[in-house]
Amino acid sequence: MLLDAMPDHIQSRLADYARLLRIDRPIGTLLLLWPTYWALWLAGEGRPGLANVVIFTLGVFFMRAAGCAINDFADRDWDKHVERTRDRPLTTGRVKPWEAIALFAGLCLVSFLMVLLFTNPLTLYLSFGGAALAFIYPFMKRYTHLPQLFLGAAFSWAIPMAWAAEAGELSQLTWLLLTANVLWTVAYDTFYAMVDRDDDLKVGIKSTAILFGDADRAIIGILQAMVVLILLLVGHRAELGTFYYLGLVAMACLFVYQQYLARERGRDGCFKAFLNNNWAGFAVFSGLVIDLAIG
Repeated sequence: MLLDAMPDHIQSRLADYARLLRIDRPIGTLLLLWPTYWALWLAGEGRPGLANVVIFTLGVFFMRAAGCAINDFADRDWDKHVERTRDRPLTTGRVKPWEAIALFAGLCLVSFLMVLLFTNPLTLYLSFGGAALAFIYPFMKRYTHLPQLFLGAAFSWAIPMAWAAEAGELSQLTWLLLTANVLWTVAYDTFYAMVDRDDDLKVGIKSTAILFGDADRAIIGILQAMVVLILLLVGHRAELGTFYYLGLVAMACLFVYQQYLARERGRDGCFKAFLNNNWAGFAVFSGLVIDLAIG
């Protein structure tokens, strides 16, 4: 392999960059990807353009990596106090802050060029909002207990962009999907924040896990119920059929399972509940694809 033929110090640097960009941890990319695919398949009535599928798959990967770089830049002084993050490349000094900024800018530029060259003006205009949200989110945990809400907006902005690229316009369904995904993101990222809650309290980082306190699981459950209800409304307005609703049933069952996993609020259980959301997103996507294919 080409990588094996490289000098050890170059291999080490590439490994550090890969860890910074979370290439070894695809869960964030998948949680971004499924809602983007929901939008593409709905806007394309089950037959989205191959070019848009490729562009937005790559765009999701690049922008998630960019978000990780700017997130670690923002948290580089705090991460050393958090058990889960103290060995990150920026925290340990293996990657310099300017390198993280350069990677963020470079990945944003590549994503912007794809939108500029291969989509339409509406998608291009929307892309500026996506870049701004990706940059703003990591700093919100210093000022508000609702950084998960900003993450939800950042993770959901691909929905109107994908819809605009595929349909050339936006619709009520676009904003219903976006709303459902914002609520879903707040729910699953609160599970994620529960993993770090004790450390975050010590260093002063804010999160919904801290804000919700002992009501965390109850509020997550309410958010999850709202996600399913909004997606039911999407199915009704889009005149979708049985397989889509079976996908929603699977999502609802997985939400119940996540509550079980996090029942004791332990680090491992909450992290497993967070990871399980990949299957919830996949279930809805699978039901949607099958329904549109046979409809």
